Amino acid sequence: MAFIRKYKTTSGATGVQVCYKDGGKVVKTIHVGSASSEQKLMRLMREAQGIINSKDKPLFNLDKYNKK
Repeated sequence: MAFIRKYKTTSGATGVQVCYKDGGKVVKTIHVGSASSEQKLMRLMREAQGIINSKDKPLFNLDKYNKK
């Protein structure tokens, strides 16, 4: 299960992370960025949602390296 986590940084900005849970424990965290304005926060939230939505797609297409 993946979810977006927002938190306050020590500088007062809002940090955005994508977290993955397995068995009730966070097993992987991807830091998306931190924002000090509402506009940048919305951009980071869209980027985080894109990361979650792309979980079924590989990051790199390695088909050309597979020998048949």
